[in-house]
Amino acid sequence: MKSVTYKIIELFIIFIVIPISFVLEYSPWLKLSIGLFGFLYVTYVLLKVEHLKFKISKTIKWQPFWKLTSIKFIFIAIITTVFVWVTDSESLFSVLLNKPLKWLMLLFIYSFFSVYPQELLYRTFFFRRYRSLFKNQSLFLFLNAILFALAHLFFGSVLVLILTFIGGLLFAYTFKQTQSTLLISIEHAIYGCWLFTVGMGSMLGFPT
Repeated sequence: MKSVTYKIIELFIIFIVIPISFVLEYSPWLKLSIGLFGFLYVTYVLLKVEHLKFKISKTIKWQPFWKLTSIKFIFIAIITTVFVWVTDSESLFSVLLNKPLKWLMLLFIYSFFSVYPQELLYRTFFFRRYRSLFKNQSLFLFLNAILFALAHLFFGSVLVLILTFIGGLLFAYTFKQTQSTLLISIEHAIYGCWLFTVGMGSMLGFPT
């Protein structure tokens, strides 16, 4: 499970074949089963092969993280607010204003049951398993962002692919700097929750 050939095949199946297959029309239960089996496999490899310890590091640099994340968030908030206001003004903060309890519930579910598994797979697992295969680290980060966007192909939206590619670049860079699943999950949750809050949730699968 540690050979280069095995890792390349593994990467191809997990990050290319399976996401593309989810675009095809077949049983949603089968898709769910494939996703669940894949996640269990990733967890097993992290624990038994890569010997990852699920614990919060005591050396996390919180201040630089919050400073940089805040700057990026302000920029993202301005751009997305203007975008929604121009393209679909009726959706601007509509869920927050009209369904605040639903808004809170969905933010909680999304942050813990969507964001964390995504970051465990696309950053923690991906970096730990495949970084050694790439001499060019910029190419490695770019590939990570491309594959992260590919995971959202089933939405059938070019805008979603663009947003998730940009998000993938941001998350890959943050993880490269911090090596923390917790920090990157927090950053991912902040941006994702904001998109839902500002009125872009429907295109990302949030029920509105």
